[in-house]
Amino acid sequence: MATTVRLEPEIEERLNHLAEATGRTKAFYLRVLIEHGLEELEDVYLGAAVAERVRLGQERTYGLDEVVADLGLDPADL
Repeated sequence: MATTVRLEPEIEERLNHLAEATGRTKAFYLRVLIEHGLEELEDVYLGAAVAERVRLGQERTYGLDEVVADLGLDPADL
């Protein structure tokens, strides 16, 4: 899938320098950044969305006693 990304000139310069200095392509480094950063972005943005739904009462939450009972754990082991 082809995607276009607009970068600030300073960032593009840094990316160009890295690619030239290592013999890799800019596309290679952009793929690496996305693959390694996507999970973090998901945690931040999807987590914030869940937190907002909890705040609004739209997302179910579970108390410790419920979780312990549902999993059949011994509370003394906690």
